[in-house]
Amino acid sequence: MPMRTTGGTGPVATTKTVPRESGEHGDVVTDRGREGPESQESRESREGRDGRDEGRHLNSALLLTLLLVTAVMFQGPIRGALAAPVMQSWMTVFVAVMVQALPFLVLGVLLSAAIAVFVPPSFFARALPKRPVLAVPVASAAGAVLPGCECASVPVAGALVRRGVTPAAALAFLLSAPAINPIVLTATAVAFPGNPEMVLARFVASLLVACAMGWLWHRLGRTDWLRPPARASYEGQSKGAAFWGSVRHDVTHAGGYLVIGAMAAATLKAVVPAEWLGAAAGHPVWSVLFLAALAVLLSICSEADAFVAASLTQFSLTARLTFLVVGPMIDLKLFAMQVGTFGRAFALRFAPATFALAVVVSALTGTVLL
Repeated sequence: MPMRTTGGTGPVATTKTVPRESGEHGDVVTDRGREGPESQESRESREGRDGRDEGRHLNSALLLTLLLVTAVMFQGPIRGALAAPVMQSWMTVFVAVMVQALPFLVLGVLLSAAIAVFVPPSFFARALPKRPVLAVPVASAAGAVLPGCECASVPVAGALVRRGVTPAAALAFLLSAPAINPIVLTATAVAFPGNPEMVLARFVASLLVACAMGWLWHRLGRTDWLRPPARASYEGQSKGAAFWGSVRHDVTHAGGYLVIGAMAAATLKAVVPAEWLGAAAGHPVWSVLFLAALAVLLSICSEADAFVAASLTQFSLTARLTFLVVGPMIDLKLFAMQVGTFGRAFALRFAPATFALAVVVSALTGTVLL
């Protein structure tokens, strides 16, 4: 007990006491501190449940139901619109393109998934020559015997780079595989039954562009432009799961772009005034550039683009050849996939060079062979 001395008085004893309320208040604060996170977690769980409940209200089944109800409610105006001659022509072209293209699309997707999953990338590394100058044409020619959609060619090319294949050869395979494989060439022959030279022209032009771009990258490309892919697309999955996952992915994406392409072809055929298309198709240079740009925008799968091109009868065979050469090598979805796989610096250089070279080579090839 401490002692304190004051003037004129004796020592006075002082004591230090702690109010019990402070301890009790401290306990309350502590309890509140314990209760704070728990209440926050409960609020977060309630918000999560609310978010999931909202997600259930916006699922695809409900949207489909709303669409069907809307169609039933307005079936009269819809029937009247579909009965118009323009819509009859539009539906005829749309259905014709879809019916002709779907079997080749499905077959191409199945073979593409089988190659991507069951053929090891090390096979290509062993089969290609060590010298890049020779590996480029060999890799380009390999696309003629290994069918694959352009949706699958980008991850396959990434796997080749990751396994040690020279980037020039991998990029040549990326361009040639979706353009000159047997499924694509067969579809082209079916789409152009009266013009068998179209098959040869597509094969020659696409092979030349693939080889030229591979050699160009070997000569001018820089390693810091190309970001190596981080991992395999189907790593950690069983073969069966990877196969069906690839099939579902390619059917969803390629099928969606096929529908868009068929709708665009039907619109150009039935809705756009004939004099507009005639003005574009009548000029040899503008017709080539117009269909080249259209191929980039439509982003149609290579197994089905021949049937869309065959429906554009206003344009010359050379312009339609440009459509068939440019589309499998560079379009909107391929550019996005190249950015995601190899990096933005690569795609911003590779895509414009591929587009320009494909237009020039296809125009020259069409002039000679068509």
